Amino acid sequence: MMVAVNDTQVNPTKTKRILIIGYSFSGQTSGLVRQIMAALQQAGHEVVKERLTPDPALKFPTSSIWACLAMMLTTFLRIRTPIQALSPVCFTGFDLIILGGPTWSYNPSGPILSLIDRDGKRLFAGQTVLPVISCRGYWRMHRWGLVRLLVRSGATVPNCIVFSHPNREPWRTIGVFLKIAGKTPERWPILHRHYTHFGHSRDQQDEAARFGTLIGQALSRNQSLAGIEFHTPLALP
Repeated sequence: MMVAVNDTQVNPTKTKRILIIGYSFSGQTSGLVRQIMAALQQAGHEVVKERLTPDPALKFPTSSIWACLAMMLTTFLRIRTPIQALSPVCFTGFDLIILGGPTWSYNPSGPILSLIDRDGKRLFAGQTVLPVISCRGYWRMHRWGLVRLLVRSGATVPNCIVFSHPNREPWRTIGVFLKIAGKTPERWPILHRHYTHFGHSRDQQDEAARFGTLIGQALSRNQSLAGIEFHTPLALP
């Protein structure tokens, strides 16, 4: 659902104030967001960053294959992961909020769901929100559910950025599962030819930086983010 930006919320100056908030379990989302943030800062915008902190902390990788299976079950059931309180600065109003997080069993991650449950209306109401999703490949249900929750919280969601891991299936699913379970599939003789690297590639990191530049330019010109093409071959190979 795309909602027009309320003119009363737009900062008429070229320099915009942006909140980047989210959670990264394995570091893949944070790598993409870091590139976007650097590009926005280079464009002269003010960026505030807030990382969601699970309480108690989550361990990556998990301790075993069984622990990984248990985590997959809880995330498929959309069980929330408690998080610590946000910094007060998060509630001071922004020209754009970038919400970053991984796909967990087709869904937004537990910390993101907890954030929306607890702080969604206070944080997102009247704000423009751009989700950034890092996933193995099954992102459509995640995007649909997340946008629906954000709109219910009163947010405007003009677009969405999705990056999937570049390995082909079924090796991508096998490799990610084993990596989360604490294994090193990229070193296994049987898998190495098909699964050479966990997570996003260097080219994808560069693409995220390019997206950040495009976002920064659109904000400086008070243009909607809806017209930016984020579904590129590098983002969704």
